[in-house]
Amino acid sequence: MYFAALLARTSDGWEASDTELDDVETLADLADLARQAAVDDDTVVAFIEQEDAWFGVVRVDGEEDPRVFISNAAVASRSSYGAMLTDELLGRDDEKQEDLDGLTNLDGTEDGEPEGAEDEPEAAGDDPVPAGPLGDVELLDDLGVTGKELLSFDSHGDALTEIADALGCTEVLEAVR
Repeated sequence: MYFAALLARTSDGWEASDTELDDVETLADLADLARQAAVDDDTVVAFIEQEDAWFGVVRVDGEEDPRVFISNAAVASRSSYGAMLTDELLGRDDEKQEDLDGLTNLDGTEDGEPEGAEDEPEAAGDDPVPAGPLGDVELLDDLGVTGKELLSFDSHGDALTEIADALGCTEVLEAVR
């Protein structure tokens, strides 16, 4: 089970909204959703958590590229939304599209490859997802959460509440939980 919330910074503090991720398939989709929640193109922070197994923080500032932090990439990569974030951070979405663009025949062969040739299975360890944190640990520095603090939050605890405490928006986060 996922929990997701968008926290939009305003001149009066933070506004939170519970968000559904059903239509979110890419980081760009999530960034667009965050921009819709923004007040005057100010900062929006998206929190995503899966049953205390991992959490992710995505920061969107206006039209800038989103910044992402994941508490445990290896665990997150085993879930749909976590995989979306880890694939983006590891550049795998681009590789998947390049692989699709490189296909020339839909019969399972590529130009220059003899019919019936089988692909060698990828060896374990090829392009592994790192265990532990992944992404921009400094994405909340200017908002009051240092990279060191972000790394100290435990995925198996209530990390999002601790981050919200540091940002000064615990009450608005708890209102949508």
